[in-house]
Amino acid sequence: MIKKVYLFMLFQILFTANVFAQLRSFNDIFPNLNQEAYRAVFSDAGFVRTGQAVNNFESIGRNSGINTQIVNAVLARNPSYLVESISVIPVEQGNISLLHVYNALGNIRDLSGREYLSHTRQQYTALFEETTRIVSDRQTTPIPDPAPAISIPRQETAFIRLKDANFGTSFYRWEMSLLPNGLRYSLINFRHLSVLFVPVIREGNLFAQFYIEPLKEGVLIYSIAGAEISDFFSSRIHMESAIAKRLAVITSWAADCIKSIK
Repeated sequence: MIKKVYLFMLFQILFTANVFAQLRSFNDIFPNLNQEAYRAVFSDAGFVRTGQAVNNFESIGRNSGINTQIVNAVLARNPSYLVESISVIPVEQGNISLLHVYNALGNIRDLSGREYLSHTRQQYTALFEETTRIVSDRQTTPIPDPAPAISIPRQETAFIRLKDANFGTSFYRWEMSLLPNGLRYSLINFRHLSVLFVPVIREGNLFAQFYIEPLKEGVLIYSIAGAEISDFFSSRIHMESAIAKRLAVITSWAADCIKSIK
């Protein structure tokens, strides 16, 4: 038994050392980014692009060093609306491991109260008023966020209930996968997103991918999201803005979680 524990600890040490030994630079992943976009990536707001599939939206992530499965998971669904964002969060070099990031992003409840600028109300308002993990897609009993882990599972699934300022009580499936250089997170609604009990985005039609990797310059947060919506609602809702603000709030939460790592 003791021998197994030592072997496990040795694996963890070697794995962590291997991650730091292979830190990539931002230019290794995005070698062809223009200067304007590059400056935006390292700004507080990050680089954001929105568009529609009918306008031949060109994903920057598709021609990058990011695992193609991450980008294709969204593009292959041919969504009507797309949003892509790239940010690098400055941190002390060598101070952040994937395990640090994984544990920091386990604090789902910290999404509660995250604000955005509402142009309708002309003030900052909470986008997600309340956020909690639930037992499963069938059992919506709240459960606490987990305690910090000592290792990263290869795959993990969580179910989230949040009170959305626009869509009311909403439900999402949040999946994590461990990749060689980073962490991949997938987010998809597993119930309709509705306004006044009328489904606006049907089950499975709002989906996003997040990729997080420690770099030489900081921590990369790449995200791409898409949505399908009926023609009736597309003429009444600015869907690109609706996706972008949710992506921005989740990205800012992830950035703050990473900045809080000691």
